[in-house]
Amino acid sequence: MAAAGEEGAYSYKGMSADNIKGLVLALSSSFFIGASFIVKKKGLKKAGASGIRAGVGGYSYLYEPLWWVGMITMIVGEIANFAAYAFAPAILVTPLGALSIIISAVLAHIILREKLHIFGILGCVLCVVGSTTIVLHAPQEREIQSVIEVWDLATEPAFLFYAALVITAVFVLIIHFIPQYGQTHIMVYIGVCSLVGSLSVMSVKAIGIALKLTLSGMNQLTYPQTWAFTIVVITCVITQMNYLNKALDTFNTAVVSPIYYVMFTSLTILASVIMFKDWDRQNPTQIVTEMCGFVTILSGTFLLHKTKDLSDGMLSTLIVIFILLMLLLGHSPGTCCSWILYFIFVKKEN
Repeated sequence: MAAAGEEGAYSYKGMSADNIKGLVLALSSSFFIGASFIVKKKGLKKAGASGIRAGVGGYSYLYEPLWWVGMITMIVGEIANFAAYAFAPAILVTPLGALSIIISAVLAHIILREKLHIFGILGCVLCVVGSTTIVLHAPQEREIQSVIEVWDLATEPAFLFYAALVITAVFVLIIHFIPQYGQTHIMVYIGVCSLVGSLSVMSVKAIGIALKLTLSGMNQLTYPQTWAFTIVVITCVITQMNYLNKALDTFNTAVVSPIYYVMFTSLTILASVIMFKDWDRQNPTQIVTEMCGFVTILSGTFLLHKTKDLSDGMLSTLIVIFILLMLLLGHSPGTCCSWILYFIFVKKEN
C-alpha cells in the first residue's frame, strides 16, 4: 500500500515528445519575436535619420531593408508560436511569451545601449525561473485524432458557457463602457483584447492541430469545422489588434504591456483548462506549482516594465528597501553586504 501511495505521489514521467516540440517552438518564437523588436527599432532609427520619422507620420522605414528584416523575423516568430499550439497545451505555450520580453531587454542593453537596471536583471531571472517551473510541471498534450474532436470539446456546455460570457462581456464593453471610459480607464480596451484573445488562442490551437494531422496524412481541410475555426481566428485577431492599438495609442506602453500580458495569459489558461481539461490529468501539487510559476513570471514581467525608466534616486531607495527586507527575513549581514557590493558594481557598469 505504501509503495502504491509513493508511486501515485511521484507520477511525473517527464515531458512527452509533443510537449518537447511545442517547447522548442515556443522558445524559438520568443527569441525571434524579442529580437525582431530590436532589429525593427534599429531600422526605424536608420530610416528616421534620412527621412520623416514614423512617430510623426513618416513611412520612410518601408524603404529600409533592416526594418523588413525585423518584420520577417517577427513573422517567423509568430509562425513558430502558431505551430507550438499544435503540439503543446496552451498552459505551457502562452506563459512562455514572457521570454520575448527578456530577449528584447537584454538585446536592447547590448545593441541599443539602453540601461538595464539591477531590478530589470532580477525581473529576467524571475521570468526564467517561472518559465522553467511551468515547463517541468506542464500537463501532457492530449491525443487528438481529428478536428471534429476539437469541435466536440468546443461545443461542450462548459466551454459554450465560457464563450457566451466572453462574447456578452465584449459587447457590453464595446457598446457601453468604451464610449464613456475608453480614454480614461485602461482596463476597458485591454479587457476586450484579452477576452477575445482567449478565444482566438483556442481556435489557433484547433487550426494547428488540423494542419498537423493533415501533414501527417489525415486530411482535415475537408471538414467544415476547420474553416469555422479559421473564421473565428480571423474575426478575433482583427478585433484584438484593433483594440490593442487603441490601448497603445491612448496609454503608456510600459503600463499596457504587463497588464495585457497578465489578463491575456490568465484568460487563455482559463479557456484552455475549460476546453481541453488540462488540469484533469494532473494532481493538485502540479497545478499549484504551475500557478506559482505563472505568478513568478508575472512578478518578473512587472519588475522589468516598472523599473526600466527609474531615476537613480528611486533605484537607490528600492535597493535600500530590498536590503532591509533581507535583514528582516533573517539573512546574515554578510549576505546583505555582498548584495550591496554587487549593486554598487552593477551601477558602475551601467
